[in-house]
Amino acid sequence: MSRIRLLVVYDGSPFRGFAANRGVRTVAGDLSAAIQRVLGREVALTCAGRTDAGVHAWGQVVTFDADAPVDLARLQQSVNGLCAPSIVIRAADEVSPGFDARFSATARVYRYTVLNRPVPDPFLHATSWHVTDPLRLRSLQAASDPLIGTHDFTSFCRRREVTDPQTGERVEATLVRRLVRAEWNEVGDGLLRFEIEASSFCHQMVRSVVGTLVDVGRGRRTVADVTTALAARDRRAAGQIAPPQGLCLWGVRYPDQPESPVVGDAPPA
Repeated sequence: MSRIRLLVVYDGSPFRGFAANRGVRTVAGDLSAAIQRVLGREVALTCAGRTDAGVHAWGQVVTFDADAPVDLARLQQSVNGLCAPSIVIRAADEVSPGFDARFSATARVYRYTVLNRPVPDPFLHATSWHVTDPLRLRSLQAASDPLIGTHDFTSFCRRREVTDPQTGERVEATLVRRLVRAEWNEVGDGLLRFEIEASSFCHQMVRSVVGTLVDVGRGRRTVADVTTALAARDRRAAGQIAPPQGLCLWGVRYPDQPESPVVGDAPPA
């Protein structure tokens, strides 16, 4: 038995998220079908982050187990031939049986792109949020700072229930997360890039944070409003949810790659 790790990039536009879901097209559905076709046997995929419908990935990490030797170069080439350009395997390697794409991760890095200019761009439409109101970069960054650290992000997440392993009862999942980085940068030509890093994220957290911060950049909210929303632990206290197409799972940190957020090749500039 061997464990295979794949570094995967995908355009989330045609998919209803990553996780397999009967009756709809998903990244896991297409990817597992292609892998099974190449290997001639079923595989169960584990991913580092279950992205939502319309969300992209540059550094998604996926693992599966194989009960026979796998020609990694052939697997990569064949799956790319079946799935490109929507899904592409950037790299493939064999890892130890104890490695888990999800639970071995120490941090996830997401990138959100905002196109901030009056005129839209058809070539960026599928990968950015077009905001016509002028945004103040200093306000965006100042409003990001209070989010750094360990907080209850209930105001920025969708509540969900989980099963208590001890009692078997359904309980609300904790929405406490440790945020280590939240940075805005001006790329040029009206493009603003937000990068956020945490040990893990809860459902819709990044998009809710971005929507709230953009309200601050527009002048509709203040930096103090972000702190108040965080303390409120009430979804109604935060801003709108930013659209999915601007969001990308940029990379995942693991103990054997402590300095780089992305396993494999360096990302494009």
